[in-house]
Amino acid sequence: MNAFELYQLGRRLMKIGVRAMPDDEFGRLRGSTRAIVSDIFDNPGSSISEVTARVELPQSQVSACVAQLRENDVVETFADPADGRRTLVRPTEAALRRTRSRPPAEIDGALAAAVGDDPARLARARQALATLAELLDGA
Repeated sequence: MNAFELYQLGRRLMKIGVRAMPDDEFGRLRGSTRAIVSDIFDNPGSSISEVTARVELPQSQVSACVAQLRENDVVETFADPADGRRTLVRPTEAALRRTRSRPPAEIDGALAAAVGDDPARLARARQALATLAELLDGA
């Protein structure tokens, strides 16, 4: 596999993930907003610049998105205790509670649509995804 093929695989996996998402507040977000929310939940206490670098979107777009998320009680911002000029962002307790109480989104239907509904193929695909997730944990 070369870099382009890996990139294409990543895009296909993202599309399967989007198809598997429930029609809830997170599933209805635009892709860029979903990327920003996911990054903030994965990296609480990050600066806007750090989020911007990781999601690779313009800082103005990240800042506008964070402002809207703050208005909707999804994230909160606070001054960096080490450098009061920097603004840090983290999920709100209310958003964390909503996330914890949400049942996990099942992928079987979306995965079957991508690889076929043969039980052996589905099992192989699930195992391959689990292996890949384990290998890339923390990457």
